[in-house]
Amino acid sequence: MSGEYDPKIESLNLKPKTRQEMADEYGISVNTFINKLKRAGIDLPKGLIFPATQKMIYYILGLPPNLETAKRHIS
Repeated sequence: MSGEYDPKIESLNLKPKTRQEMADEYGISVNTFINKLKRAGIDLPKGLIFPATQKMIYYILGLPPNLETAKRHIS
């Protein structure tokens, strides 16, 4: 949650995702995901979440466990 540059986040190859897909990455419900974002001051526009916004979310909430694991296997 530090917001400092993280090469793991910057090197991710991301595609647009739904709120459900991102909530699933964190292992939480969509409502909990949205509430976490609101508490962090992030108000998502309607529609898909694009890569730039995903990176911002990952910087604020941290990388989800499954992305951490996947990145370790690739590196």
